[in-house]
Amino acid sequence: MKRDKRMIFSIIWLIAGAALIALAFAGKVDEFWNSFGFALAIVGALQLLRFHRFQKNPAYREKMEIAESDERNHFIRNKAWAWAGYIFVLTMAVAVIVFRLMGYDQLSFFASMTVCLMLVLYWGAYMILQRKY
Repeated sequence: MKRDKRMIFSIIWLIAGAALIALAFAGKVDEFWNSFGFALAIVGALQLLRFHRFQKNPAYREKMEIAESDERNHFIRNKAWAWAGYIFVLTMAVAVIVFRLMGYDQLSFFASMTVCLMLVLYWGAYMILQRKY
């Protein structure tokens, strides 16, 4: 079922990308949305090709199933998310100071609000997971 959802989302991405590309060629949206449409279409197409390979190639299917269920891979993915979160918060905290010193008050404010949002999300997730485990 999980793979079927992925295939449906891939088709949706492909259709949304094609729609954005068509709207850009019709002159209804600017080139940002055209590029975004191409990116969505490419991601959708690549995911569909990956799904097709998964369905047709037993060796690839076995390799992917092992990778998805391996505890070591789960640990590494969770650790990578944790590192990314730490690095992001520290980078934004430095950006707050740098932007303020450079006189970019709006960027400094945006960076500080981003740090606050991340910390609130962390606290909320911590509280939920503390009750669950």
